[in-house]
Amino acid sequence: MTAVIDAPVTTGPDLRRASRVLAAVLLPIGPVAVAILRFVLPYTTADSSEDVVRSVTAHQTAQNAVVWLGFVACLTLVPAVIFAGRVVGRRSPRLAATATVLLVLGYISLAWLNVGDAVMLYGVRHDLSAALLADMYSGIHPAQTVAEGLFVAGHVLGTILLGIGMLRGRVVAPVFAWATIVAQPIHFVAAVILGSHALDLVGWGLNAVGFAALAIAILRLPDDEWAPAPRAARVQR
Repeated sequence: MTAVIDAPVTTGPDLRRASRVLAAVLLPIGPVAVAILRFVLPYTTADSSEDVVRSVTAHQTAQNAVVWLGFVACLTLVPAVIFAGRVVGRRSPRLAATATVLLVLGYISLAWLNVGDAVMLYGVRHDLSAALLADMYSGIHPAQTVAEGLFVAGHVLGTILLGIGMLRGRVVAPVFAWATIVAQPIHFVAAVILGSHALDLVGWGLNAVGFAALAIAILRLPDDEWAPAPRAARVQR
């Protein structure tokens, strides 16, 4: 005869607390890495290809730091914004879903741009001609233009929408939500219009502050609000 015992038995370990800690650790790392990257970047976004080559040639140590910082950002930003969308989505699901899609597309595209910085440094170190490097920088492949567009639109609009979701859902204190909302517009002005590395540091720094506040909010969440408990199975005898 087979009997069903009502007492449930968990099918696996409860990793909800561990995942919350992982999310909290990851969230500020990417924006901090990009804030430093934008501050030490030897050229500006508005520079001509020829000026970029000259700047990288003159500041190869800084360009090397840019590549490593970009690599850190590529590793951490995508999972971080997925976690961010998860916690914001509890209160503002539509905004969080839209923001997450935009941010993931943008930050995946960042990897292509980071490889471009690495290729530029390699070319300078191996004495490729300045004309060839300038031509490579301006458009080594049409996918580069697509990646640039996805990155700019994705991370600027996505961060604004995420910040609005943080504000509307009262996920964090309003000051931190506003820091997130204004972070990327400041970055855009600094990078594209003014060419100011210091202002760019401020913009991405505000992004890091907003994400750090989200990290604290995640740490304060009860496990049951963060994710469902592991499924239970009935034991049959």
